[in-house]
Amino acid sequence: MTTPGAHHPRTVRFFAACIGIGLAAGLLSGLFGVGGGTVIVPLLVLLLRFDQRLAAGTSLAAIVPTAAVGVISYAFAESVEWIPALILAVFAVIGAQIGTWLIHRISQVVLRWCFIGFLVLVIVMLFVVVPSRDANLVLTWGTGLALAALGVVTGILSGLLGVGGGVIVVPALMILFGTSDLIAKGTSLLMMIPTAISGTVGNIRRKNVDLVAGACIGGAACTTSALGAWIATLIDPLVGNVLFAIFLTFIAGQMALRTIRAQRG
Repeated sequence: MTTPGAHHPRTVRFFAACIGIGLAAGLLSGLFGVGGGTVIVPLLVLLLRFDQRLAAGTSLAAIVPTAAVGVISYAFAESVEWIPALILAVFAVIGAQIGTWLIHRISQVVLRWCFIGFLVLVIVMLFVVVPSRDANLVLTWGTGLALAALGVVTGILSGLLGVGGGVIVVPALMILFGTSDLIAKGTSLLMMIPTAISGTVGNIRRKNVDLVAGACIGGAACTTSALGAWIATLIDPLVGNVLFAIFLTFIAGQMALRTIRAQRG
C-alpha cells in the first residue's frame, strides 16, 4: 500500500484508469444526484492501489467539477432549489466538523451497522413513496429548521463514515419533504459543492489528495454527468426509484463486507 500523499507513477495505465473511473462516476452522479465517491474510492483502491485516505481525498476533489456540471444540467430542467441547498450545505459543513471530532469516540462497527440499517429502510421506502414530478419544496420556518437538522446529520455521517451527502439527502428530500426525484437530485448536487471544496482545501493542507488524479477523474466525469442528469429526466420516477434502490443496495453490501472484514481482522 502507498502512503498518503505519495505520487503514483503517471503511466498510460494511471491516466486510463482515472478516465474510466471518472466516466462511470459522472454518469452515476448525474443520474442519482450523488457525488460519485462510492464508485471513485473503491476503484482507486482496487485499480491504482491508493491508500484509503488518499482515495477519499482525491474523490472529494473530483466531486467538485462533477457536481457543478450536474447542477447546471438540473438547473436547465428547473430542478434545483437554491436556498434549501444553501441551508443544507452550511449545516453539513458544521456537521462534518462534529463528525470528525466524534470519529474516535464512537464505535465504527456499531455506526456502520446502524447506517446499513438506515439504507435498508430507505430502500424499502423508495418502493412505498414515489414522488410526483410536480412536487416542489415549499420553504417555511418549519422546513428551514428541518433542512438545517438534515444538513447537520448529513455532515456528521459524512465526517464519520466518509459517505457523500447524496445517499442521505436525496432519499430524505423525497421521503420526508415530498419533493420530486429531480429536485432532490439537483438540490443534493448543489449542496455538495461547498462541502467538497472545504474538504478538499483541508486535504491539500494535509497532503491527502492526488490533484492530478482528481483533475483527471473530475474532467472525465464532467463529460458523463450531464448525460446522467438528462437520462434522469427521461425515465419514470418509479423506474428512477428502483434504480436508486439498486445503487443503495450495492453501497449497503459494500459497507457490510468492509465491516465484517474489519471485525474479523
